[in-house]
Amino acid sequence: MPALMIDGSTRTFEKGTTYESIAEEYQDSHDDQIALVFINGKLRELGKKVDRDGVLTFVTTSTPTGHKTFVRTAEMMLVKAVMELYGRNVRVKIEFLLGNGYFCSVSGLDGEPDRAFAENVEKRMHEIADKAIPITKKTFPIDDAVELFDRQGMEDKVKLFRFRRSSTINVYNMDGYCDYFYGYMLPNTKYVKKFHVQPYRGGIVLVLPTQDHPDTLDDFENQQSLFDALILTNDWGKKVDIETVGDLNEQICKGNISDMILVQEALQERRIGEIAGRVYDSENAKFILVAGPTSSGKTTFAHRLSVQLRSFGLKPHIISLDNYFVNREKTPVDIDGNFDYDCLEAIDLELFNEDMGDLLDGREVDMPVYNFKTGRREYKGNKMVLNDEDILVIEGIHCLNPKTTEGLPDESKFRIYTSALTSLNIDDHNRIPSTDARLLRRMVRDARTRGNDAQATIRTWKSVREGEEKNIFPYQEDSDEVFNSVLIYELSVLKQFAEPLLFNVRPNEPEHLEAKRLLKFLEYFVGVDTAAVPMNSICREFVGGGCFPV
Repeated sequence: MPALMIDGSTRTFEKGTTYESIAEEYQDSHDDQIALVFINGKLRELGKKVDRDGVLTFVTTSTPTGHKTFVRTAEMMLVKAVMELYGRNVRVKIEFLLGNGYFCSVSGLDGEPDRAFAENVEKRMHEIADKAIPITKKTFPIDDAVELFDRQGMEDKVKLFRFRRSSTINVYNMDGYCDYFYGYMLPNTKYVKKFHVQPYRGGIVLVLPTQDHPDTLDDFENQQSLFDALILTNDWGKKVDIETVGDLNEQICKGNISDMILVQEALQERRIGEIAGRVYDSENAKFILVAGPTSSGKTTFAHRLSVQLRSFGLKPHIISLDNYFVNREKTPVDIDGNFDYDCLEAIDLELFNEDMGDLLDGREVDMPVYNFKTGRREYKGNKMVLNDEDILVIEGIHCLNPKTTEGLPDESKFRIYTSALTSLNIDDHNRIPSTDARLLRRMVRDARTRGNDAQATIRTWKSVREGEEKNIFPYQEDSDEVFNSVLIYELSVLKQFAEPLLFNVRPNEPEHLEAKRLLKFLEYFVGVDTAAVPMNSICREFVGGGCFPV
């Protein structure tokens, strides 16, 4: 009988025992629902069976992998419920995440989804959950999988698998409803107990517990500004006939990539011009505050916005809030004893507000430059005076925090939130998390500009995300404009830079599991070289070769 070490003690189990039955024995000792197991360096679904000795640990819904497994299962239940109630001709596309809700577009109905539609779907999902329907996985030869999805009318998956290199595909079955999902699933529907479906802006939102609070279902957090930015990006995708990775790969293989890149860049430039126009119309605005999470393209956006502002006759000056870091000996440290440059206290807010106030009042200011090598602010005679046509474009993660500019009058500020909000889907039911796109951006840039390997970027990503949740995301809805820096083609470009970095993460390293996941994700994309990417593209901030300093 196989022997498993669990929580420091060894137990034997009959060969063929499911991991689900083992998890049920240990569930009471875990605060959150067990979703997967980790054994001998590999993740396994609970439906799998014990077949050898090993060390077993449990993965709960409070972890990124466990929570994604929960979400994926809930999404499959949603699609099945709609199909059963309204037929296969009604198409559900899982679009993007808004706070604790997953926005889904619904087509094929007579009109838009209303409250009755949402209530019917939610009721049917509860019925599916109560039945504890098993979710099984079967490996199909790729041609058979394509035939299966073709019969089900899932053209998005048929197109996706045309570019798949592997010879087999894993297909999940939920009581006769078959679908493909990128990632793991729970063993049956009883695990998804808490959810809510409601109509929203022409579609529906599937509200689920978050990773931080996996046992609590909170009210939907309406994030209208982010929604508008994402819908705009969706519309851009439709303009170039690219809504899924299969669409993108098809355009690349047809030789249309250069034209598509030019159209995408032109659409983005037009959006930057629209924001510049709003700044110009705000006659009292002197401080353009640009904030956003890491790898959102803030630096390139600030430069491109400045070019557009110049076309209106203004004279923009770019200032990095990082130049107002306190001297290193005063920099706060995190719980690990490392300097915490992401906290608000790392900025000398008193000096920043004093300098900005003096500039607003017409006084000359000697502008500091922070030396990251010495950890001190330096003054090199960079004198500045604001004339009528001068305007400051200030870039930094804390720019939208009201404490950062509390000494400045509100009418002098124009706030812009920028992020990489991915709207491209793998297929209708597999969305691409924006965090994955930003992680790949950062990985490629860190390797090029800082000499960091992929392992280092992955290792620090958790703390980076925690800082964003604390310092950036709470203020995103307070902006005057939201700019989405994502480019519909960029993952095909990043692929060629990221893959060699990820392959260098060794199997015995803690970061290998995440590296392996990202490598699998990048397999969906046909690669594109950088030749057709313009020098002023936001993509250049990460892959290099751009015309702006970064």
